[in-house]
Amino acid sequence: MNTTSEIPLADQRTAEILASARLAFAEKGFDGASMQDLARKAGMSVGNFYRYFPSKAAIVDALIALDLAEIEQDFAHILCDPDPIKALRATIAQRISNSDCQEDGRIWAEISAAALRKQEIGEAAFRMEAEIARHLVTIFARASGLAFDKAAALWTAHAQLVVMLVKSCAMRPPEPASSNDLTQLVMRMINGLLDDITTFDAAKG
Repeated sequence: MNTTSEIPLADQRTAEILASARLAFAEKGFDGASMQDLARKAGMSVGNFYRYFPSKAAIVDALIALDLAEIEQDFAHILCDPDPIKALRATIAQRISNSDCQEDGRIWAEISAAALRKQEIGEAAFRMEAEIARHLVTIFARASGLAFDKAAALWTAHAQLVVMLVKSCAMRPPEPASSNDLTQLVMRMINGLLDDITTFDAAKG
């Protein structure tokens, strides 16, 4: 992993701006946070801010690219594991119970709401979910020994539902009394979906 000193200054500044944009969206909402608010949160003039990101859609594209890069690292580790489904279960369980996931969920709830109103945001969010589902199918293919196309025909809907469940769990409002029960129920549902892959009989399928 690169240390901060090894990352080009321009990339460091972009990462800092995106981190501040996450905070602004979480505090004021996607529509409530103006470009002026985003620039102020980043400690920049509006004119300078526009040099990095000319629109909120551009910010969302960058946030998606950043999150996908992190997710792809997780998938790469899972694919290298001797038992990729077991590794996937552990990764999902850790993610949906992580407080950082809840923080990200607030932002993605805002972006998901904006996606219903703004086509470019909706297309970007759809591309992200489709890419994650494709990675999941790759894991399913690896675990079952099937070719990707065969695994996709069998389990694309499984992958899409896993994405929906993880996303919904992350975006749920905080309910301390019941959140743990809900997390466990979501994980049980996901494990049931993954059991379809682990119990698949290639000779019969």
